Amino acid sequence: MCGCEFLRFVSSSNVQVEQLPWGPHEWMVRPGMTDGKNLLMVRVTMPPGEAHQFHRHPEMEEALYYLEGRAEQWVGEEKRIVNAGEAVHVPMNEVHGTYNIFEEPVVFLAILGPALIEGPGLIDVCREEPWCSHKSPIDYSQ
Repeated sequence: MCGCEFLRFVSSSNVQVEQLPWGPHEWMVRPGMTDGKNLLMVRVTMPPGEAHQFHRHPEMEEALYYLEGRAEQWVGEEKRIVNAGEAVHVPMNEVHGTYNIFEEPVVFLAILGPALIEGPGLIDVCREEPWCSHKSPIDYSQ
């Protein structure tokens, strides 16, 4: 580190890895790690068959940038197959979900803001209508 409290340059040794059911999340920018208050950035590697099921961020908007592979990406009730080199914008509080329906991993960056919020960062809606009619929920509790 630079002798300062927060990182300005984040190397691979500084990345904070969080294991989630739909793949490892490599946090590169978030409060406590950097001095940022407006941005979060995480690199997600999602294995085949996994999904970050329908959810929303009540106080944050999100940009997704696909680095490798492809995924079925939903924003609201619209879905597209998104490929490496493409980006998706998710407005604040919009339901969205990322589903890897392919046979290879998908790697993407998720950039969210603002980083500091008052309420919950994420609300899962995958078991609510109409979302559970679009995609059957995956049970990650096992």
